[in-house]
Amino acid sequence: MEFESALVLGNNNNNNNNNWLTLVPWQSRKSLVWDVTVVCPLADSYVASAAPEARSVAEQAAVKNSNKYTALTADFHFEPIAVEMLGPINESACDFLRLLAKKISQLSGDEWETAFLFQRLSILVQRFNSVLLHDSFIRDDCPE
Repeated sequence: MEFESALVLGNNNNNNNNNWLTLVPWQSRKSLVWDVTVVCPLADSYVASAAPEARSVAEQAAVKNSNKYTALTADFHFEPIAVEMLGPINESACDFLRLLAKKISQLSGDEWETAFLFQRLSILVQRFNSVLLHDSFIRDDCPE
């Protein structure tokens, strides 16, 4: 199946998607498919919805991804992972990541796996933000 092999590689032939597939069944004999989206709650299109509650933009993005991949749910367990640039992660992704860390802890014997996993994600978001900030500067020595 072409779609499945594209997910195993981590993209869908355009190098912009962050879709992944587990080779080992995750739940109910279904493989796990996830899509990672990073959203900026400070963007004009999100400011109004971000104001009432932290994580609301991540929740919106997760719902949008769930709707986008509805067709997959018959054959796969789909988990949308939406991370706001300021840190919050959608609730279902937090639950999924806690469960994943618990499974890793059971295999490794290290009870700190949950903290380590969330720390790694936090560092990834910080690195992503630093790249965006760096790329936003206009350098005088570079012709446009």
